[in-house]
Amino acid sequence: MDKANYAAVETDNLGKMYNGISRVTGVNLMVPQGTIYGFLGPNGAGKSTTLKMLLGLARPSTGKIKVLNQPLTSKNKIAILKNIGSLIESPSYYGHLTGLENLKIVAALKGVQNNDIHKVLEIVRLENHQNKKVAEYSLGMKQRLGIAIALLGTPKLLILDEPTNGLDPTGIQEIRMLIKSIPIKYGITVIISSHLLSEIDQVADHIGIINQGKIIFQGPTQDLHAQATQHIAIRTLNNEMAHKILLSNDYRCELNDVGYLLLPKLKDQELANCTRLLCKHELGIVRVEDKSKSLEDIFLELIGTGKSL
Repeated sequence: MDKANYAAVETDNLGKMYNGISRVTGVNLMVPQGTIYGFLGPNGAGKSTTLKMLLGLARPSTGKIKVLNQPLTSKNKIAILKNIGSLIESPSYYGHLTGLENLKIVAALKGVQNNDIHKVLEIVRLENHQNKKVAEYSLGMKQRLGIAIALLGTPKLLILDEPTNGLDPTGIQEIRMLIKSIPIKYGITVIISSHLLSEIDQVADHIGIINQGKIIFQGPTQDLHAQATQHIAIRTLNNEMAHKILLSNDYRCELNDVGYLLLPKLKDQELANCTRLLCKHELGIVRVEDKSKSLEDIFLELIGTGKSL
């Protein structure tokens, strides 16, 4: 791999055990530079544990981690972490201080210049609220302040753990737009975790799905979309009879539990022949629809079966 195009994060057989119980097993992450990588999985799947290992907050039981083309070790951890911004769980702040005062404290700890404070306030659109006490901020504003704190020092990698958790639709939209702008405007790679596929699908161009501590899918978001197979759904006045007739005429067909006959995607002439056959038997076609398996369906199937794509 060309040094200029190295992965922002690579892990090799990463694992973590707590009290003899495996929480993360054999995880091989590959996060391309300059992307938004959606790290997806149900609650308790191992997302936060994995992210904590990437940040040196938890020591791996097995495997290796490479961040920004450097092996993450106890010797160079501090140097690597200077290039990483993070928001894990909920942001930490002093409620009795203003947003600006909170940023000045963190900037002093990080050794960051004050002009960087004004830059991150503009990025998260809090410049008009910088002199307001954080205790008076909305939940969405507090999340944006947490991201501003993570962006101090212009990191090359930003790790956000469930940044839209608990927000109302307006707050979710604000955080979503902010996250999407960061790689484009500032060249920062973003890893964002969530248990909601619909959220990840709207911001990420690469996705990793973890379940029971194991990666069950990883790749471009479009590859996951490609799994959303299309089919034809037909409803008649007598679905059971229609099902028997279609099967006896060599149509691949199944009867689902919500009143539809499901067939593979058919060409126009094939579909015309199919409906003509049903009309011939006077079965009363009331609906014909193109349907696709949704991403949510695919996600639920994956985490339900534990299989990989």
